[in-house]
Amino acid sequence: MTRAAVLPAVGAPLEITEIDLPEPGPGQVRIRLAAAGVCHSDLSLTNGTMRLPVPAVLGHEGAGTVVSVGPGVGHVAPGDEVVLNWAPSCGKCHACTLGEVWLCADALAGAANVYAHRSSDGTDLHPGLNVAAFAEETVVAAGCVLPAPEGIPLTDAALLGCAVLTGYGAVHYSAQVRPGETVAVFGVGGVGLAAIQAARIAGASAVVAVDVSSEKESLARAAGATEYVIASDTTAREIRGLTGKQGVDVAVECAGRAVTIRTAWESTRRGGRTTVVGIGGKDQQVTFNALEIFHWGRTLAGCVYGNSDPARDLPILAEHVRAGRLDLSALVTERIALDGIPSAFENMLAGKGGRALVTF
Repeated sequence: MTRAAVLPAVGAPLEITEIDLPEPGPGQVRIRLAAAGVCHSDLSLTNGTMRLPVPAVLGHEGAGTVVSVGPGVGHVAPGDEVVLNWAPSCGKCHACTLGEVWLCADALAGAANVYAHRSSDGTDLHPGLNVAAFAEETVVAAGCVLPAPEGIPLTDAALLGCAVLTGYGAVHYSAQVRPGETVAVFGVGGVGLAAIQAARIAGASAVVAVDVSSEKESLARAAGATEYVIASDTTAREIRGLTGKQGVDVAVECAGRAVTIRTAWESTRRGGRTTVVGIGGKDQQVTFNALEIFHWGRTLAGCVYGNSDPARDLPILAEHVRAGRLDLSALVTERIALDGIPSAFENMLAGKGGRALVTF
């Protein structure tokens, strides 16, 4: 049996319980988790902002060691250290044929599968966002498994699977920040901290971090922020004041709230670019008038998984880590056990801390 964090229904509290995992079948891999990050997307599944089949074991940002493999799996073997990829691409849909693997139409198809059962009553369980990383062990499709980069502890490498791929990709692939440009990052959580570091790596001349909490300023500055602004009704004006009344070249929104998206857009210069990383609910409506869209000439773009290709980008991120340009431990403000996840969700809702990391 394996201990796991089960979401029994949308809106219900997580249950830390025993589950029964099958041996891996064809094209599957069984993994013993070393660590799993607690991401806002997991919280979005609990409250119904994102909808996938339940009951489910949550957790999608993780790393661990291969225990066993099923028939047909050749790229990893028992004993290998791996990073989980929660959005494997099919390679066949229209988006994949265009090279936009982050938009794969079938990326979350595995979340509908029954992958395990609750030990106490045999209840069918689904794998959250494909990988069910909030558990001591998991069984995933082979496409969800990537070799872990050499020289990086698994407890750090877990963060590469979502927060860092998303934050780095938002800056380098979606917004395409150029050396010398100015950047504002809205939301200083795990993804936001990764985006701040990515902006510094990209050569941004100034990085303005924005958050509701004054307590996060030290985290933001340690990641590379040159300015820190407490979110308010005057945030856009403050950012323009910090940039010669022009506004930043690029804004990266990591909160997924209508007011934050609108403020991020208003914080950019004429012709500026805003990338929206945060996942908001359907009730979060953002409005613009036709004249301002013409006049400001700004670009507003959505961003899924940082517009990243995990197989391509993990080695790039690993090189930044090994060279000291990217500090994974700087994202983590709390290390917890499985039963600490509900508290981590509460901290997230309260705007406290960066990334909470479950360690096994």
